[in-house]
Amino acid sequence: MIRLTLCLCLSLSCGIAAADEPSATPVQQPSIAELLKRLEEQEARIKQLEAQNAAGVRATPATHSGSTGLTSPFSEVSATAPAVQDAEFDNRLQKMEESWKKLDSAWSAFEAAEKKKKADAKKKPTFKINGRIHADYWDFINDDGIGFFENPIGGDGSDGILSNDGSDPEDRFAFRRIRLEMKGDILETMHWRTQIDFNKPAIAEMKDVYIGFKNLPNNQQLLIGNQKRPIGLDHLNSSRFNVFLERPFVVEAFNEDARRPGIGVFGNTDDKKYHWNYGIYYLENITSDGSYLGDQRQMSGNFRLASSPWYDESSNGRGYFHWAVSGMIAHPDGDDNATDFHRNEGRFRTRPEARSTLRWLNTGRIAGADWYETVGVEGLLNVGPLQITGEFMQNFMQRDGFADTQFHGGYIYVNYMLTGEHIPYNRTSGTIGRLEPFENFFLVDTRDGSRGTGWGALGIAARYSYLDLSDADVLGGVGESATLAVNWYWTPYSKVQFNLVYGDIDNRDGITGSLGGSYLIAGTRFAIEF
Repeated sequence: MIRLTLCLCLSLSCGIAAADEPSATPVQQPSIAELLKRLEEQEARIKQLEAQNAAGVRATPATHSGSTGLTSPFSEVSATAPAVQDAEFDNRLQKMEESWKKLDSAWSAFEAAEKKKKADAKKKPTFKINGRIHADYWDFINDDGIGFFENPIGGDGSDGILSNDGSDPEDRFAFRRIRLEMKGDILETMHWRTQIDFNKPAIAEMKDVYIGFKNLPNNQQLLIGNQKRPIGLDHLNSSRFNVFLERPFVVEAFNEDARRPGIGVFGNTDDKKYHWNYGIYYLENITSDGSYLGDQRQMSGNFRLASSPWYDESSNGRGYFHWAVSGMIAHPDGDDNATDFHRNEGRFRTRPEARSTLRWLNTGRIAGADWYETVGVEGLLNVGPLQITGEFMQNFMQRDGFADTQFHGGYIYVNYMLTGEHIPYNRTSGTIGRLEPFENFFLVDTRDGSRGTGWGALGIAARYSYLDLSDADVLGGVGESATLAVNWYWTPYSKVQFNLVYGDIDNRDGITGSLGGSYLIAGTRFAIEF
């Protein structure tokens, strides 16, 4: 035991001395072979002395314990040393004790250097890069009257010459997201994030682009830049973690594309039971052009208060309940005529929970839109592999010179993990997190000639959505949709998803060429992140 302890300690001491800064004076240490030889000689000498003086026990020298928190191993040697005074033995023991003190001193210097290194790192900005790729295929299996929503009257054919008014939506393969993200910290008080999506190579789109102040009182942070407006659970969830390929009607209609330039504050209580978001934002989407020009002040104030009153710590969050309320007060310019580079931002629209070219439910820009308010409630219950989620939103619009309107909608879905995993929950943001399979997917040959397999995680889900965008003289349509989903998680960072969507739209503005219709769409996505 003595030999092993000393070898390890002195080897570590040599490594520490070699890792010291160039300006430090190196500590000369004997070779390992020499140390082993010395130890063997000492052990032999101790056994000889013990045999000669088996009946006597000498006083034990004081042990040494330094910053390493370890007791000197030489106390074991002295405890069994013979009572007879032996100058050679004392001399060797003293030298070993001195070596131990040097090791303790070197370890203290090493710890100090590591602390300095970490402190110096905090004085420099950090940088991290990641991203995601979502490759989709959409098959528009069947439609009845829906063609006019995708190809309305006056549209041109794909060849640019023939009219395709009312023609069926075309099947398509497309990269839904090719997103590159860079982020980091600026010392201990600030952070930053930049996301650019290249799914349209000719026109890159900015997503999250902001700077922020963190570690503010009450666990808060402040963000300045393009960011998600806090309204609607599904839009605040990352597209990396959502159960369905596309977001539900109501979330996309009342918070189209989610991100806007503005200033937002996020915070949570110490016990993570409550979480809040609030801020002010422009209504104009600057995703493609990256700027806001003009004198119009079409803006909104948003807030969200969320809570997780039940969160099962003992099972690492396999059981939890979440609720939230959110709202938005907005001031669009319903009389704007686009002469100052702006358009009236009082409008609501969405796709059919699939990736169509146009938005099939669409109020257009609502004339006279002066103010509008949107309120939302949401709930999420998770018990092991089962999750039930729902949201409802109501919109009230006041108009100048026209009848006021009200629009509303909601959804509910059930997800079940057939392989037993659960969808995690982030208590500091009030959103769902990354699902981790019990075992990753793999298929390899083994040494015995057989095949080794892992199947990942498998989940199924069903969602019902409803949205009413028709009231008074505004006929944006009334839509219903039912979606079945199958999700196969290969790893925590890769998966394949399948959706089958059946929907119906009616009470739509006839200017498109149709008042309504139904559709059946299948979608598949291969998704990875890095």
